[in-house]
Amino acid sequence: MLIQVPDVLTTEQVVEMRRLLESAEWVDGRVTAGHQSIRTKDNLQIPAGHPVARELGERILTALGRHPLFLSAALPLRVFPPLFNRYSGGQSFGTHVDNAIRQVPGTPHRIRTDLSATLFFADPSEYDGGELCVEDSYGVKRVKLPAGHLVLYPSTSLHHVTPVTRGARVCSFFWIQSMIRDDGHRSLLFDLDLSIQRLNADHPNHPSAVSLTGVYHNLLRQWAEV
Repeated sequence: MLIQVPDVLTTEQVVEMRRLLESAEWVDGRVTAGHQSIRTKDNLQIPAGHPVARELGERILTALGRHPLFLSAALPLRVFPPLFNRYSGGQSFGTHVDNAIRQVPGTPHRIRTDLSATLFFADPSEYDGGELCVEDSYGVKRVKLPAGHLVLYPSTSLHHVTPVTRGARVCSFFWIQSMIRDDGHRSLLFDLDLSIQRLNADHPNHPSAVSLTGVYHNLLRQWAEV
């Protein structure tokens, strides 16, 4: 399940965050690469412990906690502190799959990566290339979203970033451990939640909405890991 989450950040938030990102120190992105992906990764990142990364990461987590579509789609239990990367001058990231377990820097805590997230800070018109390409059972989906928008996709997916041949692609990326481990179960709950919302909007106080909400929560109760 690949889901686009619009307007995680406002235009004003994007402008302010980009100003801070431009002032930060950028290092070789292979510092967070796994054994397999280190051979194909070519980008820059801000170190995880950098004050700018910590401050902007907190702002992103706050925005996500207020975004109903993100909460419905991800059903997050834990979110890895957001990281930041930059691609330019032909840089790219070859086909890889994300590590299953991530150690949260500076803590003894680990998270299971059920979902991967990319939050865009540059508009598509600002750079050429840089598409996030995610493989699923229906083929390859190419994603390049407006600044402030986010894409969620299963961390089990093979994916890559095409070379950036003009301008710079600036993003935040992170992982989510969902309350619902199984992507199929999570997709069913998401579809059910959206259907309940549409029913409530089209037919307020319809008795079926109560029944469907009960089904939703009973499935959540059966499948959730908390």
